[in-house]
Amino acid sequence: MRIVVLAGGVGGARFVRGVREAVRRAAPGAPLAGAAIDVIVNTGDDWWLAGLRITPDLDSMLYTLSGQNDEVRGWGRVGESERVSAELQAYGVTPPWFTLGDLDLGTHIARTAWLRAGETPSEVVRRLQQRWELGVTLHPATDDEVDTHVVIAGDSGAASPARELHFQEWWTRYRASLPAARFVQHGIESAAPSPGALDALLDADLVLVAPSNPVVSIGTVLAVPGMLDAIAAERAPIVGVSPIIAGAAVRGMADACLNAIGVATDAGAVARHYGLRRDGGLLDGWLVAEEDAALVAPLDDEGFAVRAVPLWMNDLDTAAALAEQAVALGLELRDED
Repeated sequence: MRIVVLAGGVGGARFVRGVREAVRRAAPGAPLAGAAIDVIVNTGDDWWLAGLRITPDLDSMLYTLSGQNDEVRGWGRVGESERVSAELQAYGVTPPWFTLGDLDLGTHIARTAWLRAGETPSEVVRRLQQRWELGVTLHPATDDEVDTHVVIAGDSGAASPARELHFQEWWTRYRASLPAARFVQHGIESAAPSPGALDALLDADLVLVAPSNPVVSIGTVLAVPGMLDAIAAERAPIVGVSPIIAGAAVRGMADACLNAIGVATDAGAVARHYGLRRDGGLLDGWLVAEEDAALVAPLDDEGFAVRAVPLWMNDLDTAAALAEQAVALGLELRDED
């Protein structure tokens, strides 16, 4: 079996870790036993800083799966120091609201050196993940630079016009507190899915949509021209996991992103935002939290295959159990075809 996961952010990384653990625990002969896992990762959060290419979602995935991530902070490397970042800030090269750890800088320097030597982002990701046994294969959604920017709504008067910030400034500096009018992915029109992402989708037996930000993570992956076409041609079931539990975002400020595009912070609203694949949308199946069990019947009536299950990934066991539920629903849908 080949499982493809669309993911971004810390929640996506933890879910992928759960999928990997579920595969490792599968009994011989079980459907999950020996399954290959490919992960198509959002690259819209990427940006240039101090001459270095920073890829937050890919790095979160790399560090989480290699056991190098800081579980207390939820991001970055464990045992990190920040001496170089302090020097960069003293020189005014980097802003005080975005700190780069010394170990993390090693990754960014290696990445940038390979990019400047002519390697593609896919080739760089392949080299980075060779350092550790991840148990999955990571693919950037695209090899093209597609950085997400946020248009901040100005006041009605000319004295306060709308302005545009890189997503990282809006997210990290302002904690998404500035009302967003819309999100703009610069360069998206000329982008294409990475070769590894397309190959994985063409050969998938099951596609899972991680509980990542529906707008700036999964939404950016889907916005890459050709990605939705590849998904539409996909014969494998597609099962998503809600990033919303009882009307609140599981991690981060996804509610601010949903509000900006007019989608309620609600597991049912997110499912409808993604849409049914039979109607040109994304999903066949959808997992909601037990706290949202009341949504199952109305979504079932609309054509979604929905299950209410425990969604909190408090540890490796609960993350693996969630992954098993997602796979089970996908296999059930596949057997119905």
